[in-house]
Amino acid sequence: MDSMVAVVALGAVVAGFVQGLSGFAFGLVAMSFWAWALEPRLAAVLVVFGSLTGQVVAAVSVRRGFHWPRLLPFVLGGLAGIPLGVALLPRLDMVWFKAVLGTLLVVWCPAMLMARRLPRITAGGRIGDGLAGLAGGVMGGLGGFTGALPTLWCTLRGFDKDAQRTVVQNFNLSMLSVTMATYLATGLVTREMLPLFAVVAPAMLLPTLLGARLYHGISEARFRQIVLGLLTASGVAMLATALPVLAQRLA
Repeated sequence: MDSMVAVVALGAVVAGFVQGLSGFAFGLVAMSFWAWALEPRLAAVLVVFGSLTGQVVAAVSVRRGFHWPRLLPFVLGGLAGIPLGVALLPRLDMVWFKAVLGTLLVVWCPAMLMARRLPRITAGGRIGDGLAGLAGGVMGGLGGFTGALPTLWCTLRGFDKDAQRTVVQNFNLSMLSVTMATYLATGLVTREMLPLFAVVAPAMLLPTLLGARLYHGISEARFRQIVLGLLTASGVAMLATALPVLAQRLA
């Protein structure tokens, strides 16, 4: 039990810092610590709780306002996607999930480091934004990973740092609030989980504030390098834990 608490606290510290800095990615980073130590449903609930807590803190410390015409398609798509993710969660094979998500991070993040060389996506408009929100909602229902795919879409659309923060931060806050309410309504949150909530919240508070403070002083290029570098490392960690198990299954 003590070792599990230590892993939960360490994951919350690192993920809180990354979320404060980037406006997303708590779930992706925390899962690189928690996926191999916690039961999948417990890990999913803790990720949603931690992500929501971090978004509230970040929304207070990094105010970027609302731009409803830009945000609304993401939110509507996300609201449609959350029930799909929640329905998939009990059927999820965590090993395969780690392998797929880790591969996504390892392939996607280095590619995004070169995003300035990629053509900007101008097609799709609000429908494309809604589909990105739908994907984020599904990932949110699976365990609080709401921000990764909308952030990828915003990057490909060529949004600057502050515009991306406006969309992703407010989208995440909306989706995580709905996801947590859904978890509570469906009984996924149990009394036994509450002590770990009390570990996650204080562990992530100061790192989240530190990350948010650093956000104000970094350039567009440095912002991309730091966040995507950390997410690449998270993907490598996930693959390191998932691939040996898959190799044993397929042997």
